[in-house]
Amino acid sequence: MSKLVTIYGGSGFLGRYIARRMAKEGWRVRVAVRRPNEAMHVKPYGVPGQVEPVLCNIRDEASVAAAMQGADAVVNCVGVLNELGKNSFDAVQAEGAGRIARIAAAQGVARMVHLSAIGADAASDSDYAKTKAAGEQAVLAEMPGAVILRPSVVFGPEDQFFNRFAAMTRLGPVLPIAGAGTKFQPVFADDVAQAAVKGVLGEAEGGIYELGGPEVKSFRALMEEMLEVIHRRRIIVSLPGIIAKPLALGFDILQYASFQLIPNGVLTRDQLKNLKRDNVVAEGAKGFADLGIRPVTIGSVLPDYLWKFRPSGQYDALMQSAKNLRNGS
Repeated sequence: MSKLVTIYGGSGFLGRYIARRMAKEGWRVRVAVRRPNEAMHVKPYGVPGQVEPVLCNIRDEASVAAAMQGADAVVNCVGVLNELGKNSFDAVQAEGAGRIARIAAAQGVARMVHLSAIGADAASDSDYAKTKAAGEQAVLAEMPGAVILRPSVVFGPEDQFFNRFAAMTRLGPVLPIAGAGTKFQPVFADDVAQAAVKGVLGEAEGGIYELGGPEVKSFRALMEEMLEVIHRRRIIVSLPGIIAKPLALGFDILQYASFQLIPNGVLTRDQLKNLKRDNVVAEGAKGFADLGIRPVTIGSVLPDYLWKFRPSGQYDALMQSAKNLRNGS
């Protein structure tokens, strides 16, 4: 019988790439999610019955254990960018990660891969970064040989980074951003998935790997590249702290006052804290080179999914050609 991997959060942005690659490796894949009926898109990644969504909430001990039963390896992809309801940073990224690792150790699971993030720091003033660090510590305490992956901002067709800002360009001539000078090292989702698969297969030594793409660019430079891809001209405005802080506070208050019916998907105070520091691979850190993976560039992927934000969508090049003909170019 083929081996089994349980992927917590396996239907999400990164999880689906890992699930697809594990299915191609011939493994049975159990995708542990809170809403299995919304995760049916993972089933075609393998032959019938190879990839199956199962009910699990990582805040619940029994469901975590049940989803892991009989697994040879586990991958934890669960994380939150904004606290909603009981899904606080601490409950999900610290306690949840530790729970998965503890149960994995108790059940004798051979390997664990944990998705963290560059910037994980117990001394950070950001709750997101602090709980990411706490999650790593909890995992290593129970599974010392675990592979921990810290990606920079992740891009791909389903991302909430380039897609989000590209959508904002439809609202007007100005594109406001906070932390314009902050540096990022964007990494393609499938490259991160390759690293996770190596961890599951035992082809990577245990420890922490910081994953960044081949390019380091400022937030402003990334937005300029995005605008070039979507063929739009927008004025990029860097919001100073005196504006960004009350703006983030206002959106946080709106989320609270609406009893979280209006989630803050724009800018939170915690995200603003994270934008104070660069999000790049630390000097001397283990990374893609140690895993034998050559990450792809931003420009080789963005046009494949951001074309829908062009003025004429998929027909933008055709419309531009027709315009040039009318102008006699």
